[in-house]
Amino acid sequence: MYRSVFSLLLASSLIAPRLDAAAPAARADTAPPPGLRISEIDRAELEKGVAQLGREIEALRAQTGGTPEERLLPDVMIYHKAVDWALRYNEFFRSNETALARTLLQQGMERARALSEGRAPWLAATGLVVRGYRSRIDGSVQPYGLVVPAGFASDAKKKRRLDVWLHGRDNHLTELKFIGDRQRSYGEFTPPDTMVLHPYGRYCNAFKFAGETDVFEALEHAQRNYPIDEQRLAIRGFSMGGAGCWHLAAHHPAVWAGAAPGAGFAETAEYTKALSKEPKPAAWEQTLWHLYDATDYAVNLFNLPTIAYSGELDKQKQAADVMAAALQREGLTLKHIIGPKVEHKYEPGAKRELARRFDEMMARSRDALPSKIRFTTWTLRYNRAAWFTVDGLEQHWQRARVDGEINGDRAIHLNASGVTALTLGPLPESAASADRVRINGQEVSGRPKRSGGSWTASFEQRPDGKWSSRLGNEDSSLRKRPGLQGPIDDAFTERFLMVRPTGKPLNETLGKWAANELAYATNQWRAQFRGDAAVKDDTAVTDADIADATLILWGDPQSNHLLKRILSKLPLKWDRTSISIGSSSGGADKLVPLMIFPNPLNPKRYVVINSGFTFAEFGPDSNAQQTPKLPDFALVDVSVPREQRLKQGVVAAGFFDERWTPASGASAR
Repeated sequence: MYRSVFSLLLASSLIAPRLDAAAPAARADTAPPPGLRISEIDRAELEKGVAQLGREIEALRAQTGGTPEERLLPDVMIYHKAVDWALRYNEFFRSNETALARTLLQQGMERARALSEGRAPWLAATGLVVRGYRSRIDGSVQPYGLVVPAGFASDAKKKRRLDVWLHGRDNHLTELKFIGDRQRSYGEFTPPDTMVLHPYGRYCNAFKFAGETDVFEALEHAQRNYPIDEQRLAIRGFSMGGAGCWHLAAHHPAVWAGAAPGAGFAETAEYTKALSKEPKPAAWEQTLWHLYDATDYAVNLFNLPTIAYSGELDKQKQAADVMAAALQREGLTLKHIIGPKVEHKYEPGAKRELARRFDEMMARSRDALPSKIRFTTWTLRYNRAAWFTVDGLEQHWQRARVDGEINGDRAIHLNASGVTALTLGPLPESAASADRVRINGQEVSGRPKRSGGSWTASFEQRPDGKWSSRLGNEDSSLRKRPGLQGPIDDAFTERFLMVRPTGKPLNETLGKWAANELAYATNQWRAQFRGDAAVKDDTAVTDADIADATLILWGDPQSNHLLKRILSKLPLKWDRTSISIGSSSGGADKLVPLMIFPNPLNPKRYVVINSGFTFAEFGPDSNAQQTPKLPDFALVDVSVPREQRLKQGVVAAGFFDERWTPASGASAR
């Protein structure tokens, strides 16, 4: 049986992962890159400090288990992880970082001892404060920084504006350096009487995938611990952080009251010049650019005040230029402050102007219920506007659009295209005076559901194209739905469990391939997303695991007990001689499937077969290259080396349709 969540966290922090022995040798282009060799004296001293802090954490676990104080343990554990991982993975990059490591161990001990006495003085601290939380993705401890305004000391109950600031790319930004930075620097902007949250973002992924989850987990943690005005949340950043800001603003417009992206990138094709190079990215990879390209979601900024900044001579001014063009096509104008005669930095005068205008804008609370909404999406992963959600699409990766208006005729008007299901609300009772709903000009009858001071109503499109109320139990049929829509990389934004095969493989080549790929996936997760992926044998997976996590199944139907158990319920045929997904097939002697699908044992979770995140080799390169490299499924030739796989090893690949059946005409290399 699983140990407690805390025990798992502690084990992942204190004990080296079992799979590291199978990791490939470090290369110059790994992320993070190999660090400096520290002296044996420094190493011995720091290892002693790590062990001592580890014992304090163990004692705290025993002392606080099951009490509210246990929730504060990550505030201690972040210091242990920062130094432990720097030692274990050779992640010291500057000569002064050994001194920083000593300081962090001392700070961790101070917090541990305070917590053992029932105190947590950092909860009332102002200025620069570092906090930690446990991620639901992998149980890892993740840090974030806060700037707590001085006024918090005298009025800790006042709800304050909060700005999320996204950092730029730094391949040396381990937890050690991040915590050190967040304890010495206030950052680019510190607005008066404002909380500023600095997410770690799980290293350098432009705050996408698990990095995106980190932003919201850190924000949720801050909201639980500090009084935050939810109507005055801002998203800001520069360089890689500017790219993250464009992404999070355009994809989550209902969250923020303002956005201020600086530089960065906002789309893939033009920024990377990918289509002018040979070989061009595969058709499915180009399709998947619609997942994160902010230009595709530009109209979502209709209700989100946004002020962009660029240096006049900065190549990354291109991001604001392409967003301005995308907005102009929607009849919207981007506010864009340009720093004269500077490249990739804030020009002082322009920075002051940006701060003044943004603070004036944020002084006004946003309208939580705007009368008009213009919203678009290409995937159910990003489906929420201010007062409605999109629940079904006609076809993923084609544009869907909903424009909504609440006006004086006591009706809610919606114009929808590419959408098959949607939900209004939750809306406050004040909006219930709008007692009619019109979708594409058709009045739709239905009774809104009231809960407390809000109401909701759900609708679906019938086969004849007309809309009707969606009543009764939720549709349980197999279909793509929010959070269960693919592609493969989507599995690694929520909790997952790597499942190791224990049986004899169909053939020796496949067995070795699966073992190597599992080791590579777990090591790349640790390096690029800063967590230890949980791994269990197939025979040890419990019902609780199946209920709680996406299962990443490695191996084949003979070697992996769980894969054999569910094979007949997958759109996959696989035996000793052949393998096929839909119309794509080949010999089982050298092909292996990589795919994502709703888990037949728990359709509310995914199952993934033989794949970690698909862009691991591109992590050390430009963040604009960190896009999904495979769609919902692929057949891969195991004889092709990993570094050549996308160019030569993908025999076939494609998307499942909205009912999770293989779409016709899967793309083939």
